[in-house]
Amino acid sequence: QVQLVESGGGLVQTGGSLRLSCAASGRTLTYYAMGWFRQAPGKEREFVASISWSSINTYYADSVKGRFTISRDNAKNTVYLFLNSLKPEDTAVYYCAANPDRIPKNPAVVMYWGQGTQVTVSS
Repeated sequence: QVQLVESGGGLVQTGGSLRLSCAASGRTLTYYAMGWFRQAPGKEREFVASISWSSINTYYADSVKGRFTISRDNAKNTVYLFLNSLKPEDTAVYYCAANPDRIPKNPAVVMYWGQGTQVTVSS
């Protein structure tokens, strides 16, 4: 069993930055593919970014490409999402995801979820 706990969300102005962290416990994440998803009010949960266990491969949604960066520190069992040049449309609850096999790009195939952290971008 893997427990994921996100942190780092908050209120920020348009153009600002945040760093989200996802700390895992219960099992080492070294060989897990990790990802971030987000869900805005009234909308479905959507893919944001994902990273392979080795960090060699990263993937981003078109809407965040060039602004967000995903990284991981396997020694700390932690995954990060750096959010830059934030826009009001980035406002959502951000969820960390972990899979022992497939790189998470579709919420339907995610095995483990965190509880989420709120990001609010004011205009």
